[in-house]
Amino acid sequence: MTLRIRDLPSPNQDDRPVGTPIDMLVLHYTGMRSGEEAIARLRDPAARVSSHYVVEEDGTVFRLVPEARRAWHAGISHWRGRTGLNASSIGIEVVNPGHDWGYRPFPALQMAAVCDLCLEILARHPIPAINLVAHSDIAPDRKQDPGELFDWEGLAANGVGLWPHDSAAMPAEAAAPALLAAIGYRTDLPLPVLLAAFQRHWRPARVDGVADAGTLARLAAIAALAAA
Repeated sequence: MTLRIRDLPSPNQDDRPVGTPIDMLVLHYTGMRSGEEAIARLRDPAARVSSHYVVEEDGTVFRLVPEARRAWHAGISHWRGRTGLNASSIGIEVVNPGHDWGYRPFPALQMAAVCDLCLEILARHPIPAINLVAHSDIAPDRKQDPGELFDWEGLAANGVGLWPHDSAAMPAEAAAPALLAAIGYRTDLPLPVLLAAFQRHWRPARVDGVADAGTLARLAAIAALAAA
């Protein structure tokens, strides 16, 4: 599909630190009642929040901040030993009311536009697949977006991010913290919080923070892919 991109500049941006590579892509949902309301907030100087792109439910893409500039989307964040991830990431807000306003599946046109936008970004920047993450991955104690209804598996099938093929080896539950750390999660939060964040991305059929056999198998599988 041909992306329809409209420029709606946001004032909520600044320079990236000199010499900082763009090597992360963070996906969010807007979590507001409408895309129009979300875009208004992302362009409001008082809100001090923005993203590089917003993808509407009909597949329209809005560019709010140039990729070369730092958008303010990640907040307090951590991934693979690094913090302050706005400096090195591109943020995409996907219009969806979220868990507070009637969370619902993401339409096919919207997901197709997200996929095409991600592929274009990946063609411009050397972003490892393990660094294509959810807001909930980098802020698991604060965020749950884009959530368990987001089609991570479909994106991965088209070359965007990772999707696990369950490991034949079954790790013990005691291995879960080390596997989460190997994937990239911070290690100073309660294990159920981290497991729930992992499940939202890589085991959406069960988001309960429990290290059951299926979750452990997927942890091992994603940790292996991250190490590859």
